Amino acid sequence: MTDSETTKILYRIADALDRLAPAQSSNTPLMDAEGYVWRPEQMQCSPVSHIARLPLTALCGISPQLQQLYDNTKRFAEGKLANNALLWGARGTGKSSLVKAVHGALIEDGFSLKIVEIAREDIASLPDLMSYLAHQEGRFIIFCDDLAFEGAETSYKALKAALEGGLTGRPSNIVFYATSNRRHLMSRQMIDNERSTAINPSEAVEEKISLSDRFGLWLGFHALDQDQYLEIIAAYITYYEIPTSFEEERLPALQWAMARGNRSGRTAHQFIIDCAARHNVMIG
Repeated sequence: MTDSETTKILYRIADALDRLAPAQSSNTPLMDAEGYVWRPEQMQCSPVSHIARLPLTALCGISPQLQQLYDNTKRFAEGKLANNALLWGARGTGKSSLVKAVHGALIEDGFSLKIVEIAREDIASLPDLMSYLAHQEGRFIIFCDDLAFEGAETSYKALKAALEGGLTGRPSNIVFYATSNRRHLMSRQMIDNERSTAINPSEAVEEKISLSDRFGLWLGFHALDQDQYLEIIAAYITYYEIPTSFEEERLPALQWAMARGNRSGRTAHQFIIDCAARHNVMIG
């Protein structure tokens, strides 16, 4: 084999090793954006040009949860201690809307606070994201929407380690917010499977359930009653300045919810989209 052939082979080996090596996190300062999306394959945060959210005043029926999350987030924005938060409960009850609305309200109040979204399927890379943000200027909410674990997934261990903080503790410029339909983030089947295969079933189940204990703030969201649902409809009509009256839309709103089999903030917003279209109003 000639020297030239050997050199070519070595270059190919080096290229293959480069492709196999994990991406290295960059300490390049983030752009001046309010929100970002974590891209674990590049170990970078991509800026979001527009965050789709409602103002706090447009969120009805969740006043206790709103106040608690706002107070916790404001303390964090002020540089004080704050808890990680788990917003759990029924679908469509305003959990993710509340996180984005609180962030937007604090931005309007003059606080320098950024939000970074991490996808549920990328949660194993949460320690990498936290390490990345720990070296950035500013304060960050890491947000994971619809977080849950199924079957034999083990990525929950990365979440536990990240929230616990290890020897160094959680970076002071980071707080973690998650929404979930499950209070303990695990499916009942997952917990039952763990119990049936473990040497000590009670300890194994406790290990799974203790994941949610890493969140200092738990906020529960429950299905709306009829009055709360209609209150949201009325608030949306006013907020979007739709040229109609609540009295005129009350019955259609109830029929809309009945056809979908549930009353929720999401159902109310879907009705308002239909209502706005009927009255030729463009809404965001």
